[in-house]
Amino acid sequence: MDIKISEIANLPTRFGIFKIQSFKEGEKEHLCIFKGDLTGDVNVRIHSECITGDTLSSLKCDCGEQLNFALKYIQENTGLVIYLRQEGRGIGLLNKVNAYALQDDGLDTIEANLKLGFKEDERKYDIVNFILKHYKISSLNLMTNNPLKMKGLGLDVELKQRIPIKIQSNDFNKDYLKIKEEKMGHLA
Repeated sequence: MDIKISEIANLPTRFGIFKIQSFKEGEKEHLCIFKGDLTGDVNVRIHSECITGDTLSSLKCDCGEQLNFALKYIQENTGLVIYLRQEGRGIGLLNKVNAYALQDDGLDTIEANLKLGFKEDERKYDIVNFILKHYKISSLNLMTNNPLKMKGLGLDVELKQRIPIKIQSNDFNKDYLKIKEEKMGHLA
């Protein structure tokens, strides 16, 4: 892997003051946002980019709220958010918006991806092991509701426990969350 790594800088946010560092993998530039000591059992959130949820506060998903949960948790307990640039479960922003249009016509999130010719989830997590090794993290507590992240990442570290992310549903995302639970096995 040919990875370029930025310097570490301060990042003051509404949640608190964090450190930030970027990892450039080809054309993708991932971020790490962290606070405190990254030794022992480190609290980690592996978060995939969601411009509509993270930046535009979309109510169609729970992505922005999950990111906010993770930042608040790390502010209070220390840890690391690995922010991966893989929009729309890895299908990109243009295709994500096309999937949204299909969802407006009645398809669920998985059916829309499949109709566009993609798998239900196209994300890749190869860079995660590199980042964890860079910070010398050998065991972690993973903030997730996605069982595939717990089993399918192929992490070279010990997974100590899962930290569930509790998000309240709304009228716009309740079906989306139900599909994630029923078809993708997401936990509560």
